[in-house]
Amino acid sequence: MVERFFGSLKHDWIFKIAQPTREHMKKDVAVYMRYYNLERLHSANGDQSPINYENSLKKVSGWT
Repeated sequence: MVERFFGSLKHDWIFKIAQPTREHMKKDVAVYMRYYNLERLHSANGDQSPINYENSLKKVSGWT
């Protein structure tokens, strides 16, 4: 799972956006992490974001 995240980070973000400073890169990685977990659709999750997938499991199981 971690390897997939870092592969996506490099492929989708780091290599496509200029990173002029280390501080800029840190901020960009934080933005990407929020995007990856809250918005990016994952085929392994039925084309849902991770947060939506987790929330759907909670609803089915009754776990809150």
